[in-house]
Amino acid sequence: MTAPDPAALRAAAQVPADAPLPLVLHGQPVLHTPAAEVTAFDAALAALVEEMFTTMYAAPGVGLAAPQVGVGLRVFVYDVGRGRRGHVVNPVLERVPGELQTDLEGCLSAPGLEYDTPRALHARVTGVDVTGAPVVVEGEGLLARCLQHEVDHLDGMLYLDRLGGRTRKQAAKDVRAADWHGDAHRVLTRADVLEQEARRAAGDDDPDDDEL
Repeated sequence: MTAPDPAALRAAAQVPADAPLPLVLHGQPVLHTPAAEVTAFDAALAALVEEMFTTMYAAPGVGLAAPQVGVGLRVFVYDVGRGRRGHVVNPVLERVPGELQTDLEGCLSAPGLEYDTPRALHARVTGVDVTGAPVVVEGEGLLARCLQHEVDHLDGMLYLDRLGGRTRKQAAKDVRAADWHGDAHRVLTRADVLEQEARRAAGDDDPDDDEL
């Protein structure tokens, strides 16, 4: 499957040409459908990845999967700080056996909500980059959580789907009460881009405060 023209994504959501890509919100089918493998490694794919970085930073977030901008392709970008930045196309996730971590997790497609979510402490992803060259990303803590969260998106899952018991029931209630519930998109603006660029330049960009 090939990447779409970002201009068409903006036009569909009726956002300005200089705005970041609109963020798809919980409940939209693209977020709950497994994404397709990328088959064309062309300029359109490279442009999509760059647009995804811009949108992720403007949100702000530390990870973003293609379905979150309305594209059903197996691609994600990430930046969890300290130089741990990149993208993976057609990723395959390996949860490294061992210790678990439980921490608050949030999502750009369900903004403002956070819940304790168990994840593997260590994770490894293999895939390729926009040129088709092999890529391996491995880490623990926030990076491992990010890798697992983004691959979940590509498999048609949100972290909310991993919650259980009372937490899952509370999350469903909170989603229904959220001011964005029922909206298809969260629209970002050029001002959001400039604000977050200034924030990063000032060093006021703790990744632990951002959503995935």
